[in-house]
Amino acid sequence: MRQLRFLLSAFVLFFIGVSPMLAQQTQSYDSHKTFDPTFLNDPGTAYRSGDGTPGPKYWQNSPDYTIHVKLNEEDTTISGTTDISYTNNSPDALHYLWLQLDQNLFNPQSRGNKTTPVGGDRFGIRGFNGGENIQSVSVTMNGKTYKPEYRISDTRMQVRLQNPVKSQGGKVNVSITYNFKIPQYGSDRMGRLKTKNGWVYELAQWYPRMEVYDDIRGWMTLPYLGLGEFYEDYGNYDYYVTVPWDMIVGGSGVLQNPKDVLTKEEINRLNKAHNSDKTVSIIKKDEVGDKDMRPVDHGTLTWHFKMKNSRDVSWAASRAFIWDGARVNLPSGRKAIAMSMYPEESAGQKAWGRSTEYLKRSIEIYSKNFYEFPWNSATNIAGVAGGMEYPGIVFCSWKAKAGGLWGVTTHEIGHNWFPMTVGTNERRYMWMDEGFNTYINGRATKLFNDGEYTYRGGNNAYRIARSMKNNDEPLMTRPDAIGLNHYGLYYRKTALGLNILRNQVVGKDRFDYAFNQYISEWAFKHPRPKDFFRLMNNATGENLNWFWKEWFYKAWKLDQSVEDVHYVNQDPAEGSYITIKNNDRMVMPVTVKVWESNGDSGTKDLPVEIWQRGGTWTFKYDSSSKIDSVKIDPEKQLPDINPSNNTWKPVGGRR
Repeated sequence: MRQLRFLLSAFVLFFIGVSPMLAQQTQSYDSHKTFDPTFLNDPGTAYRSGDGTPGPKYWQNSPDYTIHVKLNEEDTTISGTTDISYTNNSPDALHYLWLQLDQNLFNPQSRGNKTTPVGGDRFGIRGFNGGENIQSVSVTMNGKTYKPEYRISDTRMQVRLQNPVKSQGGKVNVSITYNFKIPQYGSDRMGRLKTKNGWVYELAQWYPRMEVYDDIRGWMTLPYLGLGEFYEDYGNYDYYVTVPWDMIVGGSGVLQNPKDVLTKEEINRLNKAHNSDKTVSIIKKDEVGDKDMRPVDHGTLTWHFKMKNSRDVSWAASRAFIWDGARVNLPSGRKAIAMSMYPEESAGQKAWGRSTEYLKRSIEIYSKNFYEFPWNSATNIAGVAGGMEYPGIVFCSWKAKAGGLWGVTTHEIGHNWFPMTVGTNERRYMWMDEGFNTYINGRATKLFNDGEYTYRGGNNAYRIARSMKNNDEPLMTRPDAIGLNHYGLYYRKTALGLNILRNQVVGKDRFDYAFNQYISEWAFKHPRPKDFFRLMNNATGENLNWFWKEWFYKAWKLDQSVEDVHYVNQDPAEGSYITIKNNDRMVMPVTVKVWESNGDSGTKDLPVEIWQRGGTWTFKYDSSSKIDSVKIDPEKQLPDINPSNNTWKPVGGRR
């Protein structure tokens, strides 16, 4: 019994002793986890420097493409040959090559098909039986041509070489003959739309293309499942598209043979568009289907395009296209052209009649404020895809009108900066293209036509906070692994985070300089998240690791509150002590606004470092009368999940 009493007493003492520690461990906010000195602490390398810029030995491989394809309407297929000249700039010899066969997504046995929810989704497969049919593969290296062994696994193809491609400049040529059926709804990335004047074909992921081999993981062989997009190296494209004689083709890059595929009148109008800030009609509504608008009246025509230093190309073709264009004025003085192609159903000044204006002004705004558009042509296509981007060409919904058309156009062409210029891995880090693009879209919308389409429907940070509140998936989650109801946060949360950094943390001047430096340093290269984080730290002069960790690696929430107010020496005239608290795991700098009974008001700005030692902070405010109200984040700029505790008022006091 005595021993039992001793054990019980010891247990009680132990419980009393550890209970404060248990309580401390279960508190939401832990300053040591937020301000983690070990985070982002690995050293730079010769390939990627510690300051977030490409290192002195940075490299990436280069594929150049020559492609010949034909659109076969009889069986709705594409058939052709892709010739790839591949340069291995890596320090490694390559014993095999990996290529992407994206059309295999539409094979009923594909992983993308099998992982589509039973109820379907925007990027899923809708009962289409397709896939890529590889007819032949040949390799030429060191003057020898042979048929290699190859293996197709879902949306990837491995080509096994007889001899490795040498490091640091070794070359190999791969030639592939193939065909595939064109899906009507191509996972919202491509497809075909039936209109009163004919089908609109949007062709993307339409040729076998190289996977990326990089210094981070070697070959990028994640399968294409639908939502996760793409990762490609940069190269030069020389491609030929053969279509029926009465079709118009719009494509990435610059048309090389206008005299072969256009009439003299169309060429004259196209030249006029190149020199006009106002939209010029190249094919008018009442000219659609007119034989006089075609240089021949039978057979086929081959449209020849070239595009340099691009990670991809796409194209569209139709008999139904109305076609217009206008000049794009770039900061260097260089001129480009913006064009739109759309069916009669999409025409009108409240719809696609303003598409070229939207496209032109978007490019001009992004070029002036971020980085000059690197190519000489951009085209907006109205078709079945709701919104999809490729270098120099974008696919937007034929139904879009007014502000909706502006929004989808400026978003899709914005992708020509992220990831078409800054070449991130979309298959892994969706936020690095969708989020960055959404951020610059917001800037462009405010600048376009005196804010014609600026959103005025309430506070964006609070709306996003509601989305964040019940979501525990970090932005670092791979897109194909995130909940289908959550991937919108890649867009909105990332853009909000950049705006918070710009407006609340480092200021517009330093942020803009650093962000544009990131674009310039990584244009036509492959940055990873850590490169962006480090460059922003160095260029702004701030250690923002606390922000990168909580915003991108964690799904932490923000809940700041005003806890209490006391007067100095119990005399309001001597000032007041205001206590604020960080209730959850996320931290942010603090803005507090104070209203006094004598009608005065003032604001106190506090840096994020107040939270380094714990979750409660008291500061002195130089008040001269009783305080009526104190409010944290008065402009509602932060995604506080519990704004009900943001305001303090004395009992019975007024706001």
